[in-house]
Amino acid sequence: MVNGMLKSAVPLHYSRRRRRVSWVREAKFQSFAAGLVFAAAALLAAIPGWSQYPGQITNNANKAPELRAVAVLEWTGPAGKPRTCRLVPVTILDQGQLQDGSIYMARPQPMALAGEVEYELEENGKTVGLFDIENSGQEQGSWVGYGTWKPMPGPPKPKVETARVDDFDDPDDDKPVLHRKKHPGDTQSGGSSGSNSSGNSGSASNAPAPDPDRPVLHKSDESTNSNAPAEDPDRPRLKDDKKPADEVGHVESLPDISDPDRPRLMRGKPEGSGLKVLPSLMGLPPDMEQAVAVSDAQNHPDHPWSYKWANPGDEAKLKGDLEQIARTALGLDNPPAPASTPQAKRVSTTHKSLKPAAPPEPAPLADEHFRVFELAYGSGATLVLSAHTEGPLDKAKFVTLIAQPDLYGNVLVLLKNVTDGAHLDETPRMKLIDAVDAMADNRGELLFELRGETQRQFALYRVYRGQAQKLFVGGGAEVGSAE
Repeated sequence: MVNGMLKSAVPLHYSRRRRRVSWVREAKFQSFAAGLVFAAAALLAAIPGWSQYPGQITNNANKAPELRAVAVLEWTGPAGKPRTCRLVPVTILDQGQLQDGSIYMARPQPMALAGEVEYELEENGKTVGLFDIENSGQEQGSWVGYGTWKPMPGPPKPKVETARVDDFDDPDDDKPVLHRKKHPGDTQSGGSSGSNSSGNSGSASNAPAPDPDRPVLHKSDESTNSNAPAEDPDRPRLKDDKKPADEVGHVESLPDISDPDRPRLMRGKPEGSGLKVLPSLMGLPPDMEQAVAVSDAQNHPDHPWSYKWANPGDEAKLKGDLEQIARTALGLDNPPAPASTPQAKRVSTTHKSLKPAAPPEPAPLADEHFRVFELAYGSGATLVLSAHTEGPLDKAKFVTLIAQPDLYGNVLVLLKNVTDGAHLDETPRMKLIDAVDAMADNRGELLFELRGETQRQFALYRVYRGQAQKLFVGGGAEVGSAE
């Protein structure tokens, strides 16, 4: 406010004069700086070490994007206590760029699988567990991590304050206390500690009188020990741990053994001779489950990706429309009704009371999965549906759809992936894992597994402005394509 008042108080011609003076000074400074260019160049040539100085770090370096890793946890058995499990790295966000997590900064294992790295397991944007990397290895040429699945730590337990036990009653204290039980013979306590007639303290005078019938243990003195029997020289005794020097056997150190083929027993677990967690999950079993795993240097609140419908009936309508599009893509449409003949028309006119035949049931979709996401705060619904035909997987046909409702409430397909068991290496099937914030910008991307016949990859798709764009594909060369 003060600066604004000062600027308004300066006359216009004075401000123009100061601006012109600044221009003149700037021109003089530029001419003077031009004369220093050659001297600076010579100085830098004379001192090569100066050319390696990176210069001043700007404030933008402090605002660099954070390091963030995205992986997929695969397991068999119950969640939380799996029989077998492994972690497959997908991406690493470094300096705002997505890198392939399976090979990024491999020494020899990639950065995403470094020891003691902790991942948060997410389900629909909510953290459901932790996974700590213990060691890593290669399966079919790809790096995977092995570790321990841990539950989320619960809230800290409140401290329980125990009541104070006191022998004294303070009439002015309203705090509840526990009182010690009074025994017969105990005198009233609470008085001032003074000296009694015998010269002892007040606390000693309040002590209860000893019970004459109470058994008392007495220490043995030298007088009683003098009556003890003499030690029997023939009584067996336990030997001490210390052995005479002449009884110690000679042990030869292991490195001094001259025979190199002699078998050797190693004491304890040798360092670096084994893995902390042995590989357990191999291949792609049919009962394998998958979940998103995120490792970040900073703590982020949960971001649920569920979409809340204003009208619950809209979800059922859009799902039915997507299922019909999937049936058409898989060739499961019901055959058209036969054309009516003149004889059938005469029969229909004579039997007007008969009810028309009900339309056939739609063909079933095997292994159907339907999800609805809100990938950004305030954005619309994003629908994902995947299914395949019944029968053996090597002869089945697969479809995956990404869609959004248009302005009129109809389904707008953004991506359609259709393939069959004979062309999986050319066009892999797309299996949805979950939504994940891979770019750390509070927007969700759709993470898919692209599974071919002999290889697989993981891909991130970003839904933005009515399009589903492929943001990243990792795990080797890209295979196949989607419409």
